[in-house]
Amino acid sequence: MFFTGRRAPPQAKFQKLTAEDLHPQSAEIEGHWDFGDGRKRTTDKAFLDPESEALKWVNVMLGNDGPEPDLSGGMIPAVAPPFGMTRWTPQTRQNFVSMCPYNQTDTKLHGFLGTHQPAIWMGESGPSQISAGLGAVVTDFDKRGLPFQRSTEYASANYYTNVLDAGVGDIFAEMTATSRVGHLRFTFESDAAPHIVVQASRESIVINQENTPFRKTDNVTFPDGEITIDRKRREVFGWNDERQDRILVGDDLPAKSFKGYFVARFSEPFEDVGISRYGELEPGVTTGTGKVLAGYVTFSSKKVEVRVGVSFISIEQARRNINLEIPDGQTLETTSRQTRSAWSDKLDRLTVSGATPQNRTVLFSSFAHTLVYPYEISEDTSYYSGYVDEVVKGTSYSGYSIWDTFRAETAWLLFLAPERVGGMISSMLQDYQQGGWLPMWKNLVETNIMVGTHSDVIIAQAMQAGVRDFDWREAWEAVKKDAYQPPDRDTELRFEDREEHTPQEVRAGLTEYMELGYVADDLHSESGSRTLDYAYDDWAASIVARHVGHHEDAEKLLERSKSYHNIWNAETGFMEAKRSDGTWAGEKAGWTEGDHWAYSLTVMHDVPGLIGLMGGNKSFVQFLDRHFDGGHNLHTNEPSHHIPYLYMYAGAPHKTQERVLHVGQNDYNHTALGLSGNEDCGQMSAWYLFSALGFYPVDPASATYVIGTPFFDNITLQLPGASRPLSIHAKGASDRSKYIKSVTIDGKQHDSIFITHEQIKNGADIVFEMDATPQVWGF
Repeated sequence: MFFTGRRAPPQAKFQKLTAEDLHPQSAEIEGHWDFGDGRKRTTDKAFLDPESEALKWVNVMLGNDGPEPDLSGGMIPAVAPPFGMTRWTPQTRQNFVSMCPYNQTDTKLHGFLGTHQPAIWMGESGPSQISAGLGAVVTDFDKRGLPFQRSTEYASANYYTNVLDAGVGDIFAEMTATSRVGHLRFTFESDAAPHIVVQASRESIVINQENTPFRKTDNVTFPDGEITIDRKRREVFGWNDERQDRILVGDDLPAKSFKGYFVARFSEPFEDVGISRYGELEPGVTTGTGKVLAGYVTFSSKKVEVRVGVSFISIEQARRNINLEIPDGQTLETTSRQTRSAWSDKLDRLTVSGATPQNRTVLFSSFAHTLVYPYEISEDTSYYSGYVDEVVKGTSYSGYSIWDTFRAETAWLLFLAPERVGGMISSMLQDYQQGGWLPMWKNLVETNIMVGTHSDVIIAQAMQAGVRDFDWREAWEAVKKDAYQPPDRDTELRFEDREEHTPQEVRAGLTEYMELGYVADDLHSESGSRTLDYAYDDWAASIVARHVGHHEDAEKLLERSKSYHNIWNAETGFMEAKRSDGTWAGEKAGWTEGDHWAYSLTVMHDVPGLIGLMGGNKSFVQFLDRHFDGGHNLHTNEPSHHIPYLYMYAGAPHKTQERVLHVGQNDYNHTALGLSGNEDCGQMSAWYLFSALGFYPVDPASATYVIGTPFFDNITLQLPGASRPLSIHAKGASDRSKYIKSVTIDGKQHDSIFITHEQIKNGADIVFEMDATPQVWGF
């Protein structure tokens, strides 16, 4: 999602690589780094855990190469436990909307960042920055960048290290983290005096209308900050109020008093101290407020540890987070092991055979990508709510990229993190209580990005899957509001993409949707996509209504879910947006991050009805063939993700099997260029994981899965709380026997192309009989 427009497709063909080495930035190393002149720095391998087979295959650099923003995948080598509030990353550039803080093409490290940027398309909120240097103190971001070599860099999900060339000596930097605390250690290889800089507030980079970054010379309002240096406590603490999405939600909307608080607690006493403003030093000064503000401390010691607690509540809470998560006396090695254990607890639940080393890297890196969002923002028993602009009791999450993740990511969490799902939905309901609506794209508060109220889908799916630990009645109340109440000023505003200073968007155009049966292109932006999304959300809402006993509403919404019929243009054979007078708006009008090809196939809840509109199975298959053979299936973006599975509905299972395997082979690989499109908070990876298992949630609201073709001979998932494993057996799949001859579930013949969540949520034994030639199974 560009700041002023939707994502463009990549301008370069995705490169399928066959390199033999797995992932050089995450390869298991020998426990030493060469400083270039014969000296070596050794480590006790605290980051290595011989009990974790899975984590060694995770390449945290996967999806972090190529030019921003479209070709890199939008990933960073972050250190944090699953769903961590703050991810700590080495920083090679300033991050902003459409820019990550680290990129493989950079050669200098400017420090380490505690980031709350939930995706490349979203802005930063209350970050923490820390850097180290030797000799003369330099606080300016650009000037403090230190060269490094890729050969001295190691990156994993729980530990990062690098050797930085400070000119007068080397700095051996190490980093690990818990959810709310970064833990860093700097070893200074020089006679020059070491120093550490703690950045309180920084230049706020945003995007202008030409999609290029601009800074203070363009009269951008900078974040404010405050910093205090406390010699007695050996702490540097303060706050900043940076929120790069202010330009989206507007200063007149919630979270006016938001601040990102930090406390940096050091292991060694300070020698000299001072602050800086815009890079100009003020020696001896220990407090300050303002913009582009930093504090610095120098040391006589050659080894310094620092724990940086962060909070959205207060400085005292940031200090408390340190005491709770990394108390005084805890070693960096212990912190690293704890975080590695948190990852291992999830990742080690998956085992695979018949996979190459490269396959394993894609598989386990994908698994790790799905365990990041939504991220927790509650601290202890409370959290800062941007909707009411105060601290409240409860458990809360942020980073809800729901337009992307409702398709497969949330279904994956039902399997592998079911203990989180009820809390995540309860967090959404708290947002409804405090802000009036369920979230669409929540980044602390609603940002009005993307279209549709797909929270309805997440709730329907959870109910279908039997998740009980959230308030079902209140959930229906919130979903019903989405379905029946238009947003404020619905008849006045078009709700353009990222239009500033608008009320919460929810189902913009719902007024005419309920009157005309479609969203009118002359009245609202992205009208074709909105119509189709609202029809699907109506389907989800009808499921929720049925589960809570509101059968009349369920029937009404079920009937309304057929509104997709209203924008089918039988003359052109495509879905097409309509104007309020009933005339067609043209095939290129009204789409969200897709085109008329993708959206003509976006009727996920009623594929048989869509097949009927297209003239039957034969015509439908021909349309799908034209879609794929014409290069219209852009797996780089989510509207195409379900499309390979649609052949199954029309009696051409072999074509689903061919298309799915082709996407898995060509849009994913094991390197830093391993994603053909942006990760989008786990959705790209969730597609791969489900497809590798052999099925995919085409209609996620129903909690059912459509069979495709398994990628590997055997995959086993130890599902949390399940009585037995979910085991997938597909002998020959790794030898490219991609066609399914028969399926059994727990020894019983299975002839349906669908698998329900109920059938497998407590574990199951699924056997695919595979063949190298197309089969009749699934017709």
